[in-house]
Amino acid sequence: MSIPQSDHPPRFPVRRVAGWQAIASISIAVIAGWWAGWHGALSALLGGLINIAAGVVFAVLIALDRPTSAGATVRVALRAEAAKIAVIVLQLWLILTTYRDVVHAAFFSAFVITVLVSQAAILVRD
Repeated sequence: MSIPQSDHPPRFPVRRVAGWQAIASISIAVIAGWWAGWHGALSALLGGLINIAAGVVFAVLIALDRPTSAGATVRVALRAEAAKIAVIVLQLWLILTTYRDVVHAAFFSAFVITVLVSQAAILVRD
């Protein structure tokens, strides 16, 4: 007996990852809002949105290029990962330097949890 194989190639679960990250961000924002008020909730949302935006940038860069060799695939993946890291660093800098009332505990909690959630969401099969 053979295992049926799908005609569709495996795909990166961008919507699922972003959805799980959004749920985590909103959940943390609710808790942070109860704990620290409006600025806590906003800080948590911003912390989560950093990883959501970076994931979207990564997915777009991967989708735009159709490499024809293994070397080209590695280059595309490295370029997309570098862009993702750059987006994360720039957003962290922008928020931490411009938002004076950021609640650091909420902000970094949401940031770290959305990173962890993205790894878990990738492991779940379609």
